[in-house]
Amino acid sequence: MADTSLDISGLCPPPFAAVREAFAANFAAGKELGARFTAQIAGETVVDLWGGHAGRPGTRAFDDETLTPIFSTGKAVMALMIARLVDQGKLDYEATVANYWPEFGQNGKAGITLGQLISHQGGLSGFSPPQDPSIWFDVPATLKALCEQAPLWTPGEGSGYHPIAGGYLLGEVFRRADGRSLGTALREDIAAPFGIEVMIGTPDVYEPRIAHLQKPSAPPDLGPIDAIKRAAFLDKGSAPAGKGSADWRRMEIPSANAHATSLGLARLMSVVANGGVLDGRSLISPETLSQAMRERVYGQDRVLPYRLSWGAGFLRNKGIAIYGPNPNAVGHSGWGGSCALADPERKVSAAYVMNKQSHWLIGDPRPVSLIDAFYGCL
Repeated sequence: MADTSLDISGLCPPPFAAVREAFAANFAAGKELGARFTAQIAGETVVDLWGGHAGRPGTRAFDDETLTPIFSTGKAVMALMIARLVDQGKLDYEATVANYWPEFGQNGKAGITLGQLISHQGGLSGFSPPQDPSIWFDVPATLKALCEQAPLWTPGEGSGYHPIAGGYLLGEVFRRADGRSLGTALREDIAAPFGIEVMIGTPDVYEPRIAHLQKPSAPPDLGPIDAIKRAAFLDKGSAPAGKGSADWRRMEIPSANAHATSLGLARLMSVVANGGVLDGRSLISPETLSQAMRERVYGQDRVLPYRLSWGAGFLRNKGIAIYGPNPNAVGHSGWGGSCALADPERKVSAAYVMNKQSHWLIGDPRPVSLIDAFYGCL
């Protein structure tokens, strides 16, 4: 049922009125519970709208303090953090993962490069054989199992989306190269110094601010099911289970359990949109960003039912047009509908978060309508 008493708050000057209209229309159609959309141009916030409920209808408001789980949208954050280590010379996209982590090279994986792993070409979309879902809460056991297993397809021969396992693997590569966990480095190097509310591993003190999720009413359409898709999404152990949501929230799973505001995400993605600069400070060189954003593989993904173009952890807009009109824009989407994008040609960054999840794997019509309305105003 549509919420006819919606109070929309935030920033939306008259030139961007169409964005507010699209935001209100999503609520009027009953598609939202609570949501927020933020867009920046050249690092300046030009639209920042929020409304609805952070809990069940009639409970606390969804406001500018609300944090939401963003699931795989956090992969864009992970991609940026990995790129920073490449920029610092601690990692190289063309080096093998085993160069940094010898144990990874077992069972046919010795030649997998960092660039292949981060662009979903490593053949490790899930466990094979299946594992108990509680294994994800035991990081050493998870890494050991993934190191020991063989790839599900020949590495480098096309992409197959790594929903959760990729974050554990890339998180370990990050830790070995940097000495800190990816979530710790995010907090110490970017989030705390710049006042950006994006967290991978969320302390208990933030729990009262986290939105209550309304799960999708229908499962996603994965297309024809095979062993690769089962390992990624459908096997019993394809996702963490067996512990409470607080345990999951505290974990650092760079691919799956980030929490953020849309303003925090838009500001972080402005680094990509503005040549590596945030608030006048250079965080990464334009040359490394170019490496991170360039196409590394394009074609029918083995897990997601789309033809996709992958950069080094960024989903490229080529062929899908869900992050505005520029095919060279990059971003990522998360389970239920969240997304974040960066468009260096227009110096645009934007993000959408919500707590009423949909069944769309990517390209949820709610953020697409907001992003398209925003570009229509430029």
